[in-house]
Amino acid sequence: MGTVLEYLSEIRQRRGAGYLVLLDPDRLSPEELEQRALACAEAGADAILIGTSLMFSAARNAQAFARLKGRVKIPLIGFPGDAGQVVPSTDALLFLSLISGRNPELLIGQQVRAAPLLKEAGIEVISTGYMLIESGSLTSVEFMSGTRPIPRNKCDIAMAHALAARYLGMKLLYLETGSGAGASVPDEMVRAVAAYAELPVVVGGGIRDGQTARAKVEAGASFVVTGTVVEEDQGRLRELSAAVHIKG
Repeated sequence: MGTVLEYLSEIRQRRGAGYLVLLDPDRLSPEELEQRALACAEAGADAILIGTSLMFSAARNAQAFARLKGRVKIPLIGFPGDAGQVVPSTDALLFLSLISGRNPELLIGQQVRAAPLLKEAGIEVISTGYMLIESGSLTSVEFMSGTRPIPRNKCDIAMAHALAARYLGMKLLYLETGSGAGASVPDEMVRAVAAYAELPVVVGGGIRDGQTARAKVEAGASFVVTGTVVEEDQGRLRELSAAVHIKG
């Protein structure tokens, strides 16, 4: 395997779209996290994201990566809430900039703190424009980031932010409504952003069944992310994987 980004691109081409699972080390013990990750890989997930909005234990976060390294045969990708969540043993890291908000700490501040650590550890960095979309309820990421999400009915605002991310040189767009959100990103917004910005679009938040996951792919999502639903119902893993992988 080359870089993780090359791997994800190959998955997207071969399977139609990629299925990623987000696991939260704050919500799961290291043992539970390992169990979930192994189940995800067996069910057809293409990569595991590990991250949280509010990290209670840096040691447990690092332990989560160390425990999975070598045991899970799909990439482990860091999904950090801040620079303190950089772990050298990750296979790659989404270098997130919260472009939908105007909080300078999450636009560039934390990135400056993280950059030397990433270089020292030799971690593959995937620059990602992170866009929080209104879900209808207050989510952890909205509260912790101190930013307002893009309104659900404002596709034009989302399109403009996405194009700016492309012009800034970002490799991925990540649209989400937040962990445990009551609603997912509207299909029409996914469609508009994917067509306008011409970057791979990752969609997460509020996706709890295969029908919703398939709708995101048909709207133009290159990758679909689920999190809370997998923690609550591992039986849905195969359903979600099959729905996302439209090419089998």
